[in-house]
Amino acid sequence: MAPVVNVAGYKFAKLENLVATRDELRTLTLARNLRGAILLSTEGVNLSLAGERNDVDAVLARVRTIPGVGEFPIKETYGDERPFNRMLVKIKREIIAFGVPEIEPEKYTSPRLHPNDMKRWLDEGRPVTLLDTRNNFEVEAGTFKGAVSIGIDNFRDFPAAVERLPEQMKHQPVVTFCTGGIRCEKAAPYLEKAGFKEVYQLDGGILDYFKQCGGAHYQGDCFVFDQRVVLNPDLDVSGST
Repeated sequence: MAPVVNVAGYKFAKLENLVATRDELRTLTLARNLRGAILLSTEGVNLSLAGERNDVDAVLARVRTIPGVGEFPIKETYGDERPFNRMLVKIKREIIAFGVPEIEPEKYTSPRLHPNDMKRWLDEGRPVTLLDTRNNFEVEAGTFKGAVSIGIDNFRDFPAAVERLPEQMKHQPVVTFCTGGIRCEKAAPYLEKAGFKEVYQLDGGILDYFKQCGGAHYQGDCFVFDQRVVLNPDLDVSGST
């Protein structure tokens, strides 16, 4: 039996003709017997898919032909079962709910910090604040050693939580991080807008850090939003061998 391919990716881009695109992707994903979710918005596309290699690749190829998308980087893992119960293709106001219209990642994002560079900074003991932008229940599963949690239950609460951060944090380097990078596309620019002087976003999030650097400087597992629940630094389901 072929292994199940799990892919996740996003792209911020100005999209049009969402209804037609949604209907075509619904038909294609169902015909290919895929499971997961594709979110479409005027600000871009965000997807998680699970299925056989050829089927997943067919949908990714179609997504890359959507005007404005083009290159569409993905994160890929493998398993024995599809970690989703069904296939959803939906149109949403935002592909990651934030509620601050003036933050537009397709126009501007904060400087990206490669996982290897962040590990090197931490190895060197460079003074930097790691800011965990995820929800509290995700942080409980695991986070970087010494990281500051933003302290929220929903990402929409991020802007209000920024106001509670210590004033002195605005004057020191801050690296934001999340699971796969998408939340930091909005969180990091928001920090700049709020007066933080030196802000970076961990490129590819925790999952790309695991891929590049393993579990160095990380404690615990990483919560993921599917039936696998948490992955360890080897990108395996926590507790699996």
